[in-house]
Amino acid sequence: MSKDFRKDFPIFEGNNTIYFDNAATTQRPRQVIEAMKNFNDTCNANPLRGLYAWSVQATDAYENARHTAAEFIGADKDCEVIFTRNTTESLNLVAYSYGLSHLHEGDEIVLTVMEHHSNILPWQMVCARTGAKLVYMEPEKDGTLTDAEIESKITDRAKIVTVGHVSNVLGITNPVKKIGEAAHRHGAVFVVDGAQSTPHIPVNVQEIGADFYAFSGHKLLGPMGIGGLYGRKELLEDMPPFLTGGEMIEYVTRESATFAEVPEKFEAGTVNAMGAVGMEAAMNYIRDEVGFDTIEKQELALTTRMLDGLSKIPEVTVYGSRDPAKHCGIVTFNIEGCHPHDVASVLDTEHICVRAGHHCAQPLMKWLGVGATARASLYFYNTEEEVDRFVAAVGKVRTWLGY
Repeated sequence: MSKDFRKDFPIFEGNNTIYFDNAATTQRPRQVIEAMKNFNDTCNANPLRGLYAWSVQATDAYENARHTAAEFIGADKDCEVIFTRNTTESLNLVAYSYGLSHLHEGDEIVLTVMEHHSNILPWQMVCARTGAKLVYMEPEKDGTLTDAEIESKITDRAKIVTVGHVSNVLGITNPVKKIGEAAHRHGAVFVVDGAQSTPHIPVNVQEIGADFYAFSGHKLLGPMGIGGLYGRKELLEDMPPFLTGGEMIEYVTRESATFAEVPEKFEAGTVNAMGAVGMEAAMNYIRDEVGFDTIEKQELALTTRMLDGLSKIPEVTVYGSRDPAKHCGIVTFNIEGCHPHDVASVLDTEHICVRAGHHCAQPLMKWLGVGATARASLYFYNTEEEVDRFVAAVGKVRTWLGY
């Protein structure tokens, strides 16, 4: 990297901890922290509700954040971005507001076995309540979805097709544009879980053909508790609200209510304006100061180095493709004879943070034939020296556990 971006991250100052759990949550640069502090210090008031200066400033900051988010993901209109708490809430919003009101017995929801639980459980609920059926696309051993699998599973019975843009376990980038085209050919709505893609690769929801696209702030250098849902305006206007209460109404009587226009219709209650401002700062930092070219180049270099190092340890099994370019910075592995929880605990004694468990993807774990795995996930602020320390530590885990 031409610039040492680590200097922008206070948590790394004077700290030798290796943070390889970026697929769960990324660290925050100073620019994000300062943007949130500035909102708190200068205009902490309820957006949309007050006519005084602070509230007007807060409203402007909130709507500016919406505009930035819309630009970041390539939405056509600002109102097509709804602020939520996270990707999980975004997907639940689609399931409850669109799924329950549009699906019927005999309809199909097509997804992949690689999905995060957040993109499985809401659709299980829809099926249980409507009589619709889940249909799973099965990947190849390396995680690739073939054209034949896509075409055989997406039929005229499909009313919703939903897929993770990038697998949080295998790191594979799914052919979302191709899947979206297949969905639309059969009259289905296309829903994309963008939690793992939005921080790592450029996203344009219109080019993808997404009807809905969900993302989280905390995975792209922003704060926790803020995320977003893109939805095509005509779809959002036709959907009932997910939550009801303050701010999402137009007029309320004792017996009934009329709802506000999109997007306010889906943003009930006091909104997380400071979180939106923080996520906006994160998006600006990624786009203007780092750049996706830098992110992709650094992640590829680090992933290549990590896979090469792990390949020299006979007891290590890496899941997914052998091609580093198909991992999006995610390396999931097991060590023969060692439970992933023990692996993570041992690495923690070396100040190395990795994830261990089923990664909220138990159907995929079953498909892989394992109960759990360890996962190292990289971001542009990680270094080659950290990768080397990690590989060396992995090589000693079995010895430390008594083998």
